[in-house]
Amino acid sequence: MSSETNPLNIGQTVLKPDRPVGIVGYGAYVPRYRLPATEVARVWTGGTGGVPIKEKAVAGLDEDVITMSIEAAQNALARAEIDPRLIRAVWIGSESHPYAVKPSSTVVAESIGAAPNIQAADWEFACKAGTEAMQAGIGFVGSGMASYVLTIGMDTAQGRPGDALEYTAAAGGAAYVLGPGDESLAVIQGSYSFVTDTPDFWRRAHEVYPSHGDRFTGEPAYFNHTLSAGQRMMDMMGTTPQDYTWAVFHQPNVKFPQRAAKILGFGPEQIEPGLLSGLVGNVYAGSSLLGLTATLDAAQPGDRILLVSYGSGAGSDAFDLLVTDHITARRDKAPRTQAYVARRTEIDYAVYTRYRGKLQMD
Repeated sequence: MSSETNPLNIGQTVLKPDRPVGIVGYGAYVPRYRLPATEVARVWTGGTGGVPIKEKAVAGLDEDVITMSIEAAQNALARAEIDPRLIRAVWIGSESHPYAVKPSSTVVAESIGAAPNIQAADWEFACKAGTEAMQAGIGFVGSGMASYVLTIGMDTAQGRPGDALEYTAAAGGAAYVLGPGDESLAVIQGSYSFVTDTPDFWRRAHEVYPSHGDRFTGEPAYFNHTLSAGQRMMDMMGTTPQDYTWAVFHQPNVKFPQRAAKILGFGPEQIEPGLLSGLVGNVYAGSSLLGLTATLDAAQPGDRILLVSYGSGAGSDAFDLLVTDHITARRDKAPRTQAYVARRTEIDYAVYTRYRGKLQMD
């Protein structure tokens, strides 16, 4: 939008808090069970045609958004090295909360020892629900209302049997403790959001599986929002792709983030550490945040990171992060993301069907 059509410069200013805020601790969680994409193809297409990823992570019978969020949160707290009672908000973004009416956040807050003097809430905005909660956390800490906030993006994403989503819809995510900039492993230098009403993906109340617009989910949805948010973030920060060591994009599959990175001018080596969708699938609300954990595992002090999420419906959140010297001392206080990726037990389609409750017995 030009200055002539936007004389007030509306929406063209990067979001920055009043005081420095950053990631004080981070933690990942990915279930051990893996369903190969070829197994989905075997059942539904007789093994013909290509597959979008190698395999996806599947939650076990005793796992849901709450249990996975607790482990990720414990990993984040271990790296943050703070008393959980200092946290003043626990916010969880997800598309698959286990209860329709009962928050996941209160259970997680109680389980990690952060309750009862705390604010808690569940967030929604499809796959960017986690980064949406993160932006609110930046405001909470940056305004001085809280010293620390825990934000989580976690999902046990579901796909209709035989649908294209079933190849990629996976389970897992990440947790972040946000706090003062001088304690942070990575300082958040600014953020920006780009949102439109683009109905590429939806699920009405009481429907079991989501619906999607097939190819419509790419061009007018994912790429328009991701590219717009990423480019405008760089324009407002006065940066180019060469100013960043790493870039992380939402990962519904392998090709979308690769294409988005290339169009924006990033090389494959800049996105490689955080590109996990080929091995664990699309963990929806935790997708870009899980990729960021893997990138922080590889990052060094002084590295700059561009993070761009995407949520159907539709919108993208972009963040500019600067890694600090604290990363080297606290990174190995919790398991690295690749340890969860490498820990795998392969299952077949029948076991997957049982674990995900796809057989209705009544």
